[in-house]
Amino acid sequence: MARAAVAGGLALCLVGCSSSEPPTPAPRVTQTTTPVRETGVTLTATPVRGGDGQAPFDQQRELKVPAGWTVSVYARVPSARLLAFAPDGKLLVSRPKYGDVLALAGGKQSTLLKGLNLPHGLAFKGDTLYVAEGDKVDSYVYAGGRTTGKQIVADGLPDAKSPELGGAYAHALKSVAIGQDGAIYVSIGSTGNVSEEDRDASPERASILRIPPGGGKPAIFARGVRNGTGLAVAPDGSVWTAVNNRDNIAYPYDGEDKGKVITSYVNEHPLEPLAKLTQGRELGWPYCNPDPDLKTNSYANRPFVRDIQMNPDGSKLDCAKLQPVEQGMGAHSAPLGLSFGEAGPLGAGALVGIHGSWNRQPPREPEVSFFAWRAGTLGPQQTILTGFQDGEGSRWGRPVAAVVGPDKALYVSDDKAGAIYRVTMS
Repeated sequence: MARAAVAGGLALCLVGCSSSEPPTPAPRVTQTTTPVRETGVTLTATPVRGGDGQAPFDQQRELKVPAGWTVSVYARVPSARLLAFAPDGKLLVSRPKYGDVLALAGGKQSTLLKGLNLPHGLAFKGDTLYVAEGDKVDSYVYAGGRTTGKQIVADGLPDAKSPELGGAYAHALKSVAIGQDGAIYVSIGSTGNVSEEDRDASPERASILRIPPGGGKPAIFARGVRNGTGLAVAPDGSVWTAVNNRDNIAYPYDGEDKGKVITSYVNEHPLEPLAKLTQGRELGWPYCNPDPDLKTNSYANRPFVRDIQMNPDGSKLDCAKLQPVEQGMGAHSAPLGLSFGEAGPLGAGALVGIHGSWNRQPPREPEVSFFAWRAGTLGPQQTILTGFQDGEGSRWGRPVAAVVGPDKALYVSDDKAGAIYRVTMS
């Protein structure tokens, strides 16, 4: 198949700054804050069962989960990333580092696919498996624990080998989700922290692409999405993304710190969006940043403010006119995998692997978060699995993704510990 160019895209105007956008002032932030958490979920330390005596399980590990839940090591999988359950109940695990996809069942592992270019996103539509590689999306017929009939669904996606990037691509891993109508959605990360040239590239980077049902040229579905690694379809068919936002944001408000990169501000800004995508959705990067409400610690329905480094006068994009972000997480949470499922007694909702980022002092703690599904949107963040980081910020594990299995248990990948956990939810 020929390398497909992105069709048309969207004619989105970058209009001047609205006078309705508040120009100033917010107090300098000096406290450490966390988002509003749901009440009624009590976390209890529980030992991680199983393990093979190899680091980090050469000593007893504990994780905190809701009371009555249990955690065990289901498998040791070095560099485990995203997860998907196949129609036959096998758990598929992508490993970009090794260029393969593994299949796990009954304590046994086998290699389903190998020799791939940074395989990351996995998704099923019936018996069709979609795999997002660094430069393309492939589809396979899955049957009997094997794949056949490989087809290239989308080619020519940017990766480090793209001539114009010269080997420099900070967010080359891609995710994939399949809409209820069969449309294919692919996340295209930015090449860097604030690389605004991504918005003019072809294919456009820092975006979510949509491929029509049955195939065709990819087109821009949402833009200004710095690194939408979390990508999934909600129960009502809507497409959602969990975004790794930018680092080292400068203080935007009037005063002696305006334009400076200060730790107390960077620690809490910008929030990491959990956003519902529609055709033409604009998430602002790198010109606008969703702003948390630190007075109430709320990350829901937050508006955008100008990025003082990239959009100082508002001429690049009118941040006040952007649709507020539906939900979010603390700055530098580094959300990766996103899925929807029934989390035991918590009910239906979104599951997010919080990897924990480097750009915060102290570091944001890794966890698995749950956001309840309520009337077509998501409620506040709830922590349902944590304990990977000690008080000094040292980590023995970093969750990537969480999915609900056919047995109603929760399966969690951890690329630092090299493990898949099975969490029973009573």
